Amino acid sequence: MLEHIDLSQLLVLDIETVPQYASYEEVPDIFKELWDLKTQYQRKEESAEGYYPRAGIWAEFGKIVCISVGIFTKEGDKMGLRVKSFADDDECNILADFIKLLNKQPTNLILCAHNGKEFDFPYICRRTLINQLCIPSQLRISGKKPWEINHLDTMDLWKFGDYKNYTSLNLLAAIFNIPTPKDDISGSDVHWVYWKEQDLNRIKTYCQKDVITTAQLISKFKSLPLIEEQHILIVD
Repeated sequence: MLEHIDLSQLLVLDIETVPQYASYEEVPDIFKELWDLKTQYQRKEESAEGYYPRAGIWAEFGKIVCISVGIFTKEGDKMGLRVKSFADDDECNILADFIKLLNKQPTNLILCAHNGKEFDFPYICRRTLINQLCIPSQLRISGKKPWEINHLDTMDLWKFGDYKNYTSLNLLAAIFNIPTPKDDISGSDVHWVYWKEQDLNRIKTYCQKDVITTAQLISKFKSLPLIEEQHILIVD
């Protein structure tokens, strides 16, 4: 599987998102109304206020607080991974730095994420436009044929055409005996850790673990050994 993929041409990424406001009370009235309408079917009997901690899922009501990326490296005959993160309270700074990184890469660079096609890639594009920045070429898919889009999604690969199936990264990590990325916080905790604990560094670490796990999953999909811990480098 993935025999045609050159790992040196692959960039693995993950994003962490939170609601734009610490609490529902702080949301401007116009957006409260729009939030109520947007989520009326998803929240069922739950109030719009009670459902607000999940607002980070929607690009219209959330913001990115961290983007972590990983590139495969070669150290002798051993595969390695170099991981870098962009984390900031100012989303525009995160996106600008991430775009600057992509602009230095070849336009045919393959972007990879778990559930990236449904979440990470479109979320980044939407927030890039909202911040009045230019979407990098690797994320522009409008007008392209499916085979022209260099996006790889590990969840999509695991479906094998079964479009009803959702499989978490945590479950796949367990199946393939990959050290779990969920040994501290989970996605549902990110809102609390950011707005209440104000611990952005903890979120960054969590995001980096997801990148490492996704890279390890790609290795498994290619029938390669896991990347050894000593060959994983996290750069500031």
